[in-house]
Amino acid sequence: MADPSFPKRDPADPEFWELRYGAHFAPWDAGKVPSQLLGFVRASSPRRVLVPGCGSAWDVRCFAEHGWDVTGIDFSPAALEEARKVLGPHAGRVREADFFAPIGQAPFAMVYERAFLCALPRRLWGEWARREAMLIEPAGLLAGFFYLDAGERGPPFPLHSQRELDELLAPSFERIADDPVPDSIDVFRGKERWQVWRRHPGGAPKSSD
Repeated sequence: MADPSFPKRDPADPEFWELRYGAHFAPWDAGKVPSQLLGFVRASSPRRVLVPGCGSAWDVRCFAEHGWDVTGIDFSPAALEEARKVLGPHAGRVREADFFAPIGQAPFAMVYERAFLCALPRRLWGEWARREAMLIEPAGLLAGFFYLDAGERGPPFPLHSQRELDELLAPSFERIADDPVPDSIDVFRGKERWQVWRRHPGGAPKSSD
């Protein structure tokens, strides 16, 4: 079956994602959590974690089921409708919110990255990196999956090199883990890395949160 067609919209606009979730078109949704996330969650002490762009929230459910104090946010009501079906008794863990707007619970001990950066137009990446530094407490973690490829069009919008990601995050973070991903979905296969970044004790931008 051919993919549905959608009117042209900016991926930074909630309507872009409303159209796709409303049509049940989500090829980025694996319907389960990646093995590296599951291993990380099981091996780590539970902490307060934010999942931006949570989509259908399989990852939020994984954190919640392992006792983490997790908050998932998305600016698409249609995505959150799907998320609440997946979450069942944990449906209260997600809410409608914009990553770039004030978030009352900040700072967090961790922010989890899964197909959120690559959903953002490249013009927003510098602001994304500054926002991560605001939302994560000193010595806290940014952990998850980062998509690297040579392409230009998206979403997903790829990082063109590890150096590009380093330049975004190095002012406020140090990379402490970096591994290949064995169970990527087709669109990311062979092109993503599991990484953990630790926030420097100081030097992050001031936040209004």
